[in-house]
Amino acid sequence: MGIEERKKRDKEFRRHQIMDAAKNIFAKKGFSGATIENIAEAADFSPATIYLYFKNKDELYASLSLKMLKIFVEKIEFIGNQENLSSQEKIKALPKALYQVYETDPLNVTHLLRYQSTEALRNLSPELASQIKDAAQKYINTMVRIFEKGVGEGVFQDCHPVAFADIVWSIFAGLVLWEDTKKGFDPRKDFLKPTLQLAYDIVSQGIKKC
Repeated sequence: MGIEERKKRDKEFRRHQIMDAAKNIFAKKGFSGATIENIAEAADFSPATIYLYFKNKDELYASLSLKMLKIFVEKIEFIGNQENLSSQEKIKALPKALYQVYETDPLNVTHLLRYQSTEALRNLSPELASQIKDAAQKYINTMVRIFEKGVGEGVFQDCHPVAFADIVWSIFAGLVLWEDTKKGFDPRKDFLKPTLQLAYDIVSQGIKKC
């Protein structure tokens, strides 16, 4: 391994260390309560080192969100590309796929959904903001294609495809955040999986063409 390649690998490793520390700090203190100093201490780096990798706290938080967003895109595109599934079967497959991503890292998924509901994109570099917008557009486009295919097959009502995609994603985001809120009252309760399945069953029935 050459010197440049080793430097690149080490830099990427430190970046992951910082992001792992940041995820835990954001979980404990929330976005507003967390500071770069907290994150630096948790990662065993100096604050100056953190700023070598991230412009500010917003960029660090956004980078965690982007990482999770890309996983969602991969899952949704995988379903969209399954030629052996009908459009209706693809809609029914979405809640399981989305829940699987949530289950791998509930904390980071919740971070992502809360972040998307803010105006924090304005505080990011143009490059990072563009990456987040592009990733979000990809999962929207995939769901639009699933819906349009169903309309073409004559099984879905001919409604606005982007509105459909927005509804599908909003149901997931809303239920995740609502379940997270309910856990504050009783951490033993977790009805996300069956509630998500029920919601998508209702959507699947509602868009059927009579």
